[in-house]
Amino acid sequence: MAELIADNIVEIDTQLGGWEHITAGYLVTGESPVLIETGSQSSAPLLIAELNNLGISPSDLAAVVLTHIHLDHAGGVGDIARAFPNAKVYVHPNGARHLADPTRLIDSASRVYGPLLDSLYGRLDPTPADRIIAVEEGDTIQITKGLHLEALLTPGHAKHHLSLWHEPTGTMFCGDAVGVKLPEVGILWPATPPPDFDLELATRSLDAMKSRTPSHLAFAHYGRFANAVDILDEGKDLLRDWCRVAEQAMHDGREIETALEEAFVPDLKDLDPLARDRLLTLSGVHANAMGINRWLTKRSGQGQHTPHEHPTRQEGGGGSGI
Repeated sequence: MAELIADNIVEIDTQLGGWEHITAGYLVTGESPVLIETGSQSSAPLLIAELNNLGISPSDLAAVVLTHIHLDHAGGVGDIARAFPNAKVYVHPNGARHLADPTRLIDSASRVYGPLLDSLYGRLDPTPADRIIAVEEGDTIQITKGLHLEALLTPGHAKHHLSLWHEPTGTMFCGDAVGVKLPEVGILWPATPPPDFDLELATRSLDAMKSRTPSHLAFAHYGRFANAVDILDEGKDLLRDWCRVAEQAMHDGREIETALEEAFVPDLKDLDPLARDRLLTLSGVHANAMGINRWLTKRSGQGQHTPHEHPTRQEGGGGSGI
């Protein structure tokens, strides 16, 4: 469940829903160990046990960093903060207040997932406000004297998204900013959920990550991949392709979801059915279509278009956005 994947970087499989290779957390080791992502609250007991197995005692963990506050990334943060009382919690400024008071976030997630919220994800316990640090562009989180993680604010997937640059290993921890790349699937797949997907912000964020010339990308879904610059370029092309198809469908008066399914789901035809289902659970066409639709309608000044406002997990919730 835990694997050393680079110097001082341990990948921890947080096993959302008991599935392997779906949700990853990363421990960056050193004098002040840093955990990137907690996974869902349902994963917290496993994550705590794995950290203990790695020799991280309750007093050892120095920091937890969340790439964003969707529940598959941040749902366990209250539990981890309680188990590791010395750890500061770093998050995008737009996410900080929701960690201290998760009421609105949980209300939104309960509408999205219904009973599956508790059976699959769990909820989100509050984090003490005095332990939450809102991260600004270029802020650093120390791991060892002279070594740190650098924060990049990378909105687009969500307005509260950040990425982390680990220069010694050339690794960019990219959360969901680039999309989803599951090992058993192989292809890059977009993640454009509502309520605040924005193509311009997303592509700008990919360019910001590319400017560091990373050698590897560490995805939350799932794992560390080489050829990072090529993947960032691929991610930008992919987002533009999906938005182009959606915009043409809107112009033609067609359902965006149908147009996206026809254009891109055939790419999955050769996958193992279980792998396909897991991918579409994480980032389903329904949720991606909703996110792109909202972006298109906001951009064109038409106001919010809200059919199927709360997708179920079976339709591909793709996060618990607020």
